[in-house]
Amino acid sequence: MASPAELSSSISFTSSSHVSNGSINNKDALGGSEMGLNLDIISLSKLSSNLEQLLCDSNSDFSDADIVVEGTSVGVHRCILAARSKIFCDRFGKDKGSIGKESRPKYFMTDLLPYGQVGYEAFLIFLSYLYTGKLRSSPPAVSTCVDSICAHDACRPAINFSVELMYASTIFQVSELVSLFQRRLLNLVSKAIVEDVIPILMVAYHCQLPQLLTQCVHRVARSDLESVAIETELPYNIAEDIRLFRLNSGAENEVTVDPLHEKRIKRIHKALDSDDVELVRLLLTESDITLDEAYALHYAVAYCDPKIVSEVLSLGLADVNLRNRRGYTVLHIAAMRKELSIIVSLLTKGAIASEMTMEGQSAVSICRRLTRPKDYQAKTEQGQEANKDRICIDVLEREMHRNPMAGDVLMSSLTMADDLHMKLLYLEDRVAFARMFFPTEAKLAMEIAHAETTSELAGLLSLKGSSGNLREVDLNETPHMQNKRFLAKMETLSRTVELGRWYFPHCSQVLDRFMEDDLPDLFYLEKGTPEEQRIKRTRFIQLRDEVQRAFNKDKSELHGSRLSSSSTKQGVNYKARKL
Repeated sequence: MASPAELSSSISFTSSSHVSNGSINNKDALGGSEMGLNLDIISLSKLSSNLEQLLCDSNSDFSDADIVVEGTSVGVHRCILAARSKIFCDRFGKDKGSIGKESRPKYFMTDLLPYGQVGYEAFLIFLSYLYTGKLRSSPPAVSTCVDSICAHDACRPAINFSVELMYASTIFQVSELVSLFQRRLLNLVSKAIVEDVIPILMVAYHCQLPQLLTQCVHRVARSDLESVAIETELPYNIAEDIRLFRLNSGAENEVTVDPLHEKRIKRIHKALDSDDVELVRLLLTESDITLDEAYALHYAVAYCDPKIVSEVLSLGLADVNLRNRRGYTVLHIAAMRKELSIIVSLLTKGAIASEMTMEGQSAVSICRRLTRPKDYQAKTEQGQEANKDRICIDVLEREMHRNPMAGDVLMSSLTMADDLHMKLLYLEDRVAFARMFFPTEAKLAMEIAHAETTSELAGLLSLKGSSGNLREVDLNETPHMQNKRFLAKMETLSRTVELGRWYFPHCSQVLDRFMEDDLPDLFYLEKGTPEEQRIKRTRFIQLRDEVQRAFNKDKSELHGSRLSSSSTKQGVNYKARKL
């Protein structure tokens, strides 16, 4: 119904109009027409509310067909949809749909859309407008991100939701909504970061919206988005328009490179597209170009299969913390893609999670601004695929808290030890005691850190066995070679310790205290008087109990975040933890 304020406003407007005319007849005529207008408003409002009940009242479902959106069936009334949209009218007339429950026709949204995507919540908003003529507000669960400091006026979920509504409005030919959402998207083009303009550009391209398309092309052309991204993500003719615009306007922001050099870079990228890392290796040997010069790891992380990323990393030729021309590290690109296995692979290779973009965004804040509350809060049933959106954020946040590469202390004993041999001694003892208290999990950390493949570290199975092998000195080695060998061992052991700290933070805290306070005494349990040995053994048992309690706490936290099940799907063997 029309609100009292609406009616009051109409009456007030009528009074001011007919008083100025000063004619009784005019008053009556205007009064009659105004009453008729008010009656129309009341009638339309009632009709809108009554039709809305068809969507909201589950106890009186009179729908005669189902449209399946993202796996969920939505009951619809074909007569209403056909009356409101010629596309629905033609579709229902030609296609009777597959037979669903209760012998009702069933249609699938993916079959109704020639291009683009319309999600469940966006379709409900669109459907509500068809029934009621009123556009409801966008649900925050799908139109905002989980970054608490974001204004949500131009983050990726807000853009994607408007894009979905534009696809629905254009494809099903609701012209008033097309005009509305085009204005909304035009406003977003100027606010969004250039990467988030791409989906707006694509909807303008598919839906043939020339004004919006021109605005997007100019925005991308004036930005510093690399040509490789434009050529990979956009249709050829749009990419060519952007190239010509940059050329003609002098807005080309990329560094000019030698044509032969650029050709070699493209060959490396094509080899990565073909999943041929051996060809990449061959191209590197045949030219003077490097992986870093080609930003090959950035490219692989953005566009290639996670297995190819792992193989590129295994070459050991790329800097995992290299910034591209826009100031993005490889981890920033991985956060944009939200592929958990790639994020974990980069972190285990030394990627620094605290590195910021030129706009002051870290990898975790990038990931948060791409994630909807609906996806972040989604619960995963046992046996189903884990919530990757939440796990990506959780892993990056944990890395930010740990983050030894960005200035956090790896451990107090390491910073105090100036001598390389002392640092190595500490790490050997630390890993050996970790294997003593929780051997399976410590062995897992060593495997991920590739310590098990290093012959000198493979024997690190016991307290005594660790010290003898690793501290041997080869008299034929030069000091330089010896230091190089020690540094390699220390890097692997450090990675092992840090992986243990990452996956078992509470256990690691107990071991830290042990290494700092109890190690000198408990290292030699058999030394001292019988009373001293008894005290040492009592303390050792207490320590073991502390580690077990901490380990149970770690298991509980990891189980809560579904980290183990997701990691298993990414090909990393975490079965030993039995979470």
